[in-house]
This record gives sequence, structure tokens and C-alpha cells, in this order.
Amino acid sequence: MELKFIDFKSMSMCKSVDMEGLMKFSSSFLDSKLMFGVNVAPSFCSHRGLLTKASYSSTSYDATRSVSKKNFLEDTFSYKINGTNHTSLYFRDKWLLDASDDEYGGVLVNADRLPSDPDKFTFVLRASLSHWKVKGKKGVWLKLPLEKCDLVPVAVKEGFQYHHAERGYVMMTYWIPEEPCMLPSNASHQVGVGGFVINDKNEVLVVQEKHFTPALSGLWKIPTGFIHESEEIFTGIVREVQEETGIDTEFVEVMAFRHVHDVAFQKSDLFFVCLLRPLSKQIMVDDLEIQDAKWMPLVEFVEQPLIQEDDMFKKIIDIFIARLGKRYCGLSVHQLVSKFDDKLSTLYFNTVDDPNLNCEAS
Repeated sequence: MELKFIDFKSMSMCKSVDMEGLMKFSSSFLDSKLMFGVNVAPSFCSHRGLLTKASYSSTSYDATRSVSKKNFLEDTFSYKINGTNHTSLYFRDKWLLDASDDEYGGVLVNADRLPSDPDKFTFVLRASLSHWKVKGKKGVWLKLPLEKCDLVPVAVKEGFQYHHAERGYVMMTYWIPEEPCMLPSNASHQVGVGGFVINDKNEVLVVQEKHFTPALSGLWKIPTGFIHESEEIFTGIVREVQEETGIDTEFVEVMAFRHVHDVAFQKSDLFFVCLLRPLSKQIMVDDLEIQDAKWMPLVEFVEQPLIQEDDMFKKIIDIFIARLGKRYCGLSVHQLVSKFDDKLSTLYFNTVDDPNLNCEAS
């Protein structure tokens, strides 16, 4: 990374100044709020064959002098060489983090082009924040990959906050305006699914998990699990049933869903109870998660003490039995494209196309 100077009196006079050298020039100089409208760095230029004595005077940064659409910042630099006055113009585009604008007036920093050195990162981060503030930007989204974790303390020191983390990165945010932050919070919910799979013998597919709370000891339950990222509810439950029991199924509908708060890591939980149609019979248990699995007669499943004693379990069973008796209809899958985002969405709703179905809400 270089800081380039253009001398109006002698184009060959100034050499490029290495950024690392500039960073090491003076720690006290960096502390003078460099790039925040105060002072700019001095340049020591040399003529070939001449012994150079240099002095400088600097000008304050004027945001109104920003030029072009490439976020170039320009300023003038006055100095003397062997008693002769010179004026240079320099461009500070490489002093800024590579970033793009988002649709909400904010900034998305390019994670692939972040400097690795914490000192250099400190320098360009401060410069960038100053520039974005002048530009009237709002939220800054800074994605720091795992291999650049050394930059996290720098961002925290400059006022960034944690937003969320994944296996390979941490996302940090910075709100520039002096007003309440309008950046959206991290995901507030986890999404779970459970599948009622019933065969033509009126048997329900049930499992016993290897890991469970003491309160659920001995319970035969329906297969359950969590939806993966970018996975549909109706495909997620089919996958979970197949992974746990080896049974292939076809999604029919969502019969009901539960909403509860403060479950895991203070997150809320949405749990969708789905009706599935079996496409195979042979059970193959997943040894990692499941202790056992089997086809259990519906009556025996319903009469389990843990189900009869629990209001939530019992109500879900009531809904399931009502659905089998065609006294209740769940939410079926309909995939539609919206003009708002031009994306294929899945809409779950209840329509009765068969007059003989006689579904009535209970």
C-alpha cells in the first residue's frame, strides 16, 4: 500500500512513501487525530544528486473537496526543499477500507481485502469511519474472518459491537449517526420441526433419543430436529425423519406450531408439528442420536403417561386425531413468487378444494 504524491513543480521530485514507513514515522503523529480534520503526514522527498533539506506545513482535511465516484480524498501539501516552496496534491483512496454501499444508507466492508496487520487496520479503520461520517453513512457492517481474529480487539476499541458469529467469522457493527441505532438485531429464533408419520396400519413412527432430560425418560416420541440454514420447513422435517429412522416420507401439511421464549442462549423457539405420509417401511436407526425407533399403535402411543399428563403433548395429540378424522385441516404448502423481492417463497395456508374433506377447526 502506497501514498502517492504529485508535485506540481517537479513531477519527478517525490518518491512514493511506503505506508508501513508512514505508520512508523511517529506514534505521536498518529495520536494527533490523523485523518480527522487535523493534520496530514509529512513527506520527505529527494532530488537525484542533491542533498535535500525538507520542511513541511499541512492543511486540514476538507470533506467538500472529495472528488470522483471512487471515494478519492484529496488535499494539498506544502513544503520547502532547499529553501524552495513546493505544493503537492495527494490522493488518499488507499487509506480507506474497501467497501460498498448497502440499500439502507450503510456500508458493507469487503472482508476479502482487509489488511492483516492490526496497526495498518487501525489506521485505515479510523480514516474510513471519518470518511463515512462525512458522507452521511449510517450503519457499518464489518465481517472479520477467523484468520483475521487479531483485528477484533482493534474494532472493539474503535467502538464496534458484536452482532453475530458463525464458525468462520464474527460480524461486527458500528452506528455512525448520533441517534438511536436502527440496525437489525441478530436472529431471535431457532426453528424446530416434529413429524407425525402414520402408516396404513394406524401405527405411528416413534423414537427414543439417546440424550434426554430425566423428565422424558421412557417416552416414545415423534422424530424431531432443527431446520438448517436456507432450508424449508417441509423439506427439513422429511430430512430429519429420514436421518433418524431411515424412513422416507412425503410432507402433507403443518398441523400446528408452538412458540416459546428464552429457550437456548436466550433465543425464542418456533416448533412446527407436521403430518407426513410414509413411503417406506424398514427402520434403520441413527446410532448417533437415536436409541431406538419403531412403529407403535396409535392407541398405545396416545396412552403414554407422559403424554396424558402434559397439556401441550395432549393438545398436539388431540389435533392429530382430529386431523385423521377429517375434523381439522392444517396448513399446506404453496410456493409463490412475490414482486417485492422476485424470490420464490413458501406460503403455508389452509384451503379446502375437496368438498368431501369436511375439515372444521377445533
